[in-house]
Order: sequence, then C-alpha cells, then structure tokens
Amino acid sequence: MDLQIALILGQDGVVNGAVYGLIALALVLVFSVTRVIFIPQGEFVAFGALSMAMMQAGKVPATLWLLITLAVITLVVEAWRHQRGQSVDWASTAVWALAMPALAAALVWLAKPEALLLQAAAVLALIVPLGPLLYRLVYRPLAHATVLILLIVSVALHGVLVGLGLLFFGAEGFRTPAFSEARFEVAGIPVSGQSLVVIAMAAVLVVAMFVFFERSIVGKALRATAMNRVGARLMGIPTELSGDLSFALAALIGAVSGLLIAPLTTVYYDTGFLIGLKGFVAAIVGGLGSYPLALAGAVLVGQLEAFSSFWASAFKEVLVFTLIIPVLWWRSLNSRHVEDEE
Repeated sequence: MDLQIALILGQDGVVNGAVYGLIALALVLVFSVTRVIFIPQGEFVAFGALSMAMMQAGKVPATLWLLITLAVITLVVEAWRHQRGQSVDWASTAVWALAMPALAAALVWLAKPEALLLQAAAVLALIVPLGPLLYRLVYRPLAHATVLILLIVSVALHGVLVGLGLLFFGAEGFRTPAFSEARFEVAGIPVSGQSLVVIAMAAVLVVAMFVFFERSIVGKALRATAMNRVGARLMGIPTELSGDLSFALAALIGAVSGLLIAPLTTVYYDTGFLIGLKGFVAAIVGGLGSYPLALAGAVLVGQLEAFSSFWASAFKEVLVFTLIIPVLWWRSLNSRHVEDEE
C-alpha cells in the first residue's frame, strides 16, 4: 500500500461512512422516540433505489401498490378505533393515508425516464409515508411492550419486507443514473461527482436535522419525547404523533440514502439489510442515543470497511461487525442498567 492507494481507500470510506451515518441517525432517532430498534431501516434504502430503477425502466414501481394497500388498511383500522370510542387524529391520517399516496401516484404517472429529479421526488413521495403507516399498523398497538418484544417484531417485519422486495423487484440487481457525471482529480486521486453528491447531501441532511431539533417546536417536542416519554405526555405532547414523525423522518433518510447509493453500487432486494446492519453498528458506537457519536461511528465503520477490503477482502464484513464487540464490552463497564420507564 502506498499513499495514493490509502487516499483512494480513505475517500471510499468517507463516502460509505456518509451513508452509514444517515442510517445511524435514523436508527437513533426512532429508538430515542419509540424504543424500537428498527431493523427494517435498510429496506427503505433498497425500496428507494429499486423504485427509482423501475421508473427508469418506464415501469410503475410496485411500492406504489404497497403504499396504497397500507393506506387502505390504515384507514380501516383508524375507522375501527374511532367506532370503539378511541381518539383518532384524522388530520394526520389524511396526510399519510390519503394525500401522500395521491401525490406519489401523480408523480409516478407524470415522471418520465429522462426526468431524474422528478423521479427522485416520486420515490420520496412513495417511501416516506411507508414509515408512519408501518408504525401505525405494527408498532403503535405495541407501544407499551418491552424493548425485546419490539425487537422481535422488527425482525419479523424485516423478513416480511425482504420477501416483498423479492416479489416486487425480482432477484436481479439494478443501478440508476448518477446525479452528477462530473469527474475530478485531486492530488492524483480520481473523484466522481456522484461521490461529492453523496457527501454533500449527507451534510445537508445532518445540518437540517440539527436545525430542526434545535429551532423548531416540533423538533423540540420530539426531543422531549425521546428524553422522557411520560413527562412529554403529561406536558400535552402527542407521543403517538411523535412516533409518526420519527418514522417518517427515518423513511425519508432511507429513501435519500437509496437514491444516493444506487448509482455507485448494484442494489438487490436484500442489499438494505447489510447497509442497515452497518448503520446499526455505527448507532451502537453512539449508544443508540448520541447523534454526534453515531456519525463518528459511521465514519469509523466506513474507513474500517474500506481498508479491510484491501488487506482482507474476504473478511471485511466480519471485521466491521466485530467492531460491535469491544464497543458493547466497554459500554457494559461504563453504564448502569435502567428499567423500561413504562
């Protein structure tokens, strides 16, 4: 290995780490607000990338029918809850189960194969509402369950979504056109425009999330729910809507990540699982509670993966996932056991 190879590997590590950082942020957000370790986060990545590939091929993505099906089931469930005398927020229900599917359908029908940005908007409209709809149907009825039960449900949901991905998209892989075809050379190191797009979008999302949580009332409500769910409820914050919003943000981050990586690597129906696991390793470095540490962990995971692919390519995945062992051991020595608050 010489300096040039090291710089190339470092560049790959930064690009990969940017994607893993976004996934880690989504996992930390969802866990902080709902106590759900959201294993299917990677499926949002794969569904976003593969839906884009289907639209590039001039086909209607099957995720549209999944979205419409979930929206109809959600409307039926909410009507049943209303009939039983439970409170139902029809405004948010109309947004996720009516307005967003209608917007997604309109964008899918309007988007042409050459309209890359319009197709990207259609993918976001398709994937983002899947988050809150899945939360309402799967996790909200288990809001008072233990973290272990929620984890088991997440694993089951992951299996269902992977199976649906195989049904929708088939076993073959796809790539999509890059958002930038530019090529640069920096100190003799080739840099693609798409890599810069990945890093720039990751930075924009991180800054946007910081501003959202620090400056907006809704962001502060989410932080309050993450810090103390019971206290937030006593102060009048609707914690169920906090779950909707956290899952919507997670789906948005997953969809954007899928759009960013699809031009760089071939995406299969189960690609999201490994990406999600590496994001989970980064989130564990942050203790599933610290956004800056999760980002630092993502950069570490990306660099470890890049250099492992050079030194021991057959064991790069093993080395990445082995990172979680010393982190958990160190955290077990420096933390105290806390019972679930509910």
